[in-house]
Amino acid sequence: MSSESLLRDYAQREINAFLWISLISITVLLLQKVIKLFRLWNQARKIPGPPCSSLCGHSRLISSQNLTEVLAQSHEKYGSVVKLWLGPTKLLVSIKEPVIIKEMLSKAHDKLPLTGRAFRLAFGQSSLFASSFDQVQKRRESLATELNGRLLERGNVIHARVVDCVMERICKITDKGSIECKMVSQHMAFTMLGATIFGDAFLAWSKANVYEELLMMIAKDACFWASYSVTPFWKRGFWRYQHLCTKLKCLTQDIIQQCRKNCKLFCPVDRNSHNETPNKGMEAAIGGPSCSDILLTQEPHGQLHAREEPCGNIMGVMFHGYLTTAGLVGNILATLATHREIQDKIYSEIIRARQGLEKDNTMPLLLATIYESARLMPAGPLLQRCSLDHDLTLKNGVTIPAGTVLVVPVQLVQTDDCTWGSDASEFNPYRFLSKTGKQSDQACSVSSTGGAEEYVDPKHSSCVLNDPNDNAAFLAFGSGSRACLGQKFVTQGVATLFASLLERYEIRLQPGPEANPKPTMNNYVFELPSPKMVFVKRDT
Repeated sequence: MSSESLLRDYAQREINAFLWISLISITVLLLQKVIKLFRLWNQARKIPGPPCSSLCGHSRLISSQNLTEVLAQSHEKYGSVVKLWLGPTKLLVSIKEPVIIKEMLSKAHDKLPLTGRAFRLAFGQSSLFASSFDQVQKRRESLATELNGRLLERGNVIHARVVDCVMERICKITDKGSIECKMVSQHMAFTMLGATIFGDAFLAWSKANVYEELLMMIAKDACFWASYSVTPFWKRGFWRYQHLCTKLKCLTQDIIQQCRKNCKLFCPVDRNSHNETPNKGMEAAIGGPSCSDILLTQEPHGQLHAREEPCGNIMGVMFHGYLTTAGLVGNILATLATHREIQDKIYSEIIRARQGLEKDNTMPLLLATIYESARLMPAGPLLQRCSLDHDLTLKNGVTIPAGTVLVVPVQLVQTDDCTWGSDASEFNPYRFLSKTGKQSDQACSVSSTGGAEEYVDPKHSSCVLNDPNDNAAFLAFGSGSRACLGQKFVTQGVATLFASLLERYEIRLQPGPEANPKPTMNNYVFELPSPKMVFVKRDT
């Protein structure tokens, strides 16, 4: 046999061996997928929920309002834990029972991959918004310490300036016509957050308006582009979105430079090296180090992730904090404008605190109003979690497969009559207050049946604020390992901001035939209108 024939025969054998190995590998991979799929179906079969008549599942219900309605009806029929198939391999499990929710949130540490993808597309690699909890735990703990510690001390200094800055801008807008509550809340949240992170230089920054507009545009489209399984490089809209993100990054670097130049908040950083650590970060404006050295991609042990984008964490905090804070501020503004009697009592409380007549200068009714606004109108209709690697076995015996989308219909839980009483869908901040000297569960204005009792005037008797987190059904700031790490910071910051605002301005609805819009319940979703309002300067 010739050498050419031997080589041909050898090559054919090698090719056949390669093809057999490839076939076996692909078969094993497919078998693993099939076994995993059948395991998922078998585990999900034990979880109650509506039947699915199509392989497409209930994906058509994914819009938040429709999904909330479907979940409400499913919980009424099937109980506190229900499932929905979003597709043949995509399972969604909704939990409504507060005790089970607390357990799930303490065990399910991860977020959906879509969340991390949205932040990554917008701001680059970040160790603060990754889906896996293991990747973010140390950074979250460090940032929480800064937010709830040193930055709280800065709050009393900046909020009067923030109100001046916001009101100056509002006056320019109102000269051209009326102003909506939503627009005011966006300006207030953006200015408060920016001034806290970047310092006084942010209030005088000429590009702040452009920065705010970019944040709004990016926030609107982030989840849309992240929903693609494969990054859509072929779409022009995606590149326009990336251009906006790049522009936002440049503006972030610009404000950091402004802080370095004008306020001396930052120490020099070597831009050409990703192995160097920022020295000390923001210090001068708040009397000590702040969260900047954590947000500027610094690990607790002093090293940087090589793949992380500089300033990515700062943009992420501005992005997420702006959306959630603006929603909360908007709810409070609309509530105070439509409940003038509450506004007047809060104003009296503020004056008494300024005069030193309130114990520890606390303003319990103002804080209770913030909590009640967050209860009725949380930042989102659903609280989403995921356990990426491990199954979850709950105390009620239900086992939830790994990778399942876990949701909590927050608004359903926080307006449930069984937990909050017969007035659960009504604004009543006194449910978070108790008379001094009584047990914390004896609210000073809510009876055991949920009905409102007579108001206890703070001028003649004092109330104390109950910790809302003692109620398992209060989930406005989340719960468990992934709870909002800035809850205390945001609550105290918004309270201080409104104290400064209400001390100098009265919030009124714009006069007209529809000057007092009422909240509505639409398909199980509580909707608060965005009325047009007027700010009247008080005589002081």
